[in-house]
Formats: sequence, C-alpha cells, structure tokens
Amino acid sequence: MSDRLPHEKGFHVSWDQLHRDSRTLALRLDGKGPDDGAWRAVVAITRGGMAPAMIVARELDIRVVDTISVKSYDNQSQSEAKVIKSPDPEIIGDGTGILVIDDLVDTGRTLDVVRAAMPKAHIATVYGKPLGLSRVDTYVGRVDQDSWIYFPWDMALLYVPPYRGG
Repeated sequence: MSDRLPHEKGFHVSWDQLHRDSRTLALRLDGKGPDDGAWRAVVAITRGGMAPAMIVARELDIRVVDTISVKSYDNQSQSEAKVIKSPDPEIIGDGTGILVIDDLVDTGRTLDVVRAAMPKAHIATVYGKPLGLSRVDTYVGRVDQDSWIYFPWDMALLYVPPYRGG
C-alpha cells in the first residue's frame, strides 16, 4: 500500500501519556533551578504548554504560574510567530529562574520569540522535532520532523472502520 492514511504518520498522545511524559519532564527539571535547585515561576506557552506546565508546577511545587501567548499556526500551517500576550514583566525579568514549558518544539520559531523576551529562561518541552531541538534546554521525547502530533485536546473518540470487512 503506497498511500498512507492520515493517522499513520501521526503521533497520537493520550491524556495518560501526556501526564506521564509531563511528570518525566518535571523529574528531569527537579533540582535544576538556579535558586538552590528551585524555580521562581513557570511560564506556559499557550495553548499547548498549559497542561504540561500545570503538571510540572504541581510536581515541583511551583506556585507562580503565568502564560505567554505566541501565535505561529493557523490550523496546521505555520506563519510568522508573534507574541499576543506577555507574562508579568515584574515577575519574569530577563528570565532568570523562570521555567518556560511547551508541549512541542517544531521548527523553533515560537521558542525564538520566547527566548528573545526571556533570554535567561530555561525552556522545556514535552516533545521535540529535530529542527527545533537546539532551542530547547530540556525535553522528554523526540518525534520525526514530518510527523504530526495529535494531542488529546485536539481529538474526539470516533469509530475507525477496519481495513477489511466491517
């Protein structure tokens, strides 16, 4: 069979898997902050970074959580990345002691914008594609560049007919 079905090159992530991988990310970050191993705050990159950031903040007992919103996708096509909501500058400063969390780094353009805003922040993602991994300080899983990740908040449970019969 030469034609692939859309889900065959996709990487499907369940809520359980995202939770496990986000906890693994927290474990890798535990004790790595600049303040005797602690982090001052977590900044989630909206929207995909919000669930992992919540899990990491819980696991590492980080009470200050904020967001940065960077728009770089229109549906499944990338566009120029731009900040549309910034975190509190009094808390964030230059990013020292700040842990920035996202679900995925793809090309790295979103993280370039975030790094420019918080040059000393520690950037962590749950998953990473090869083109963007140089922009990430910590990540959990690597995914092929040409794979599309289907996150649980993007999915609904639907019947899929079998290849034969059905």
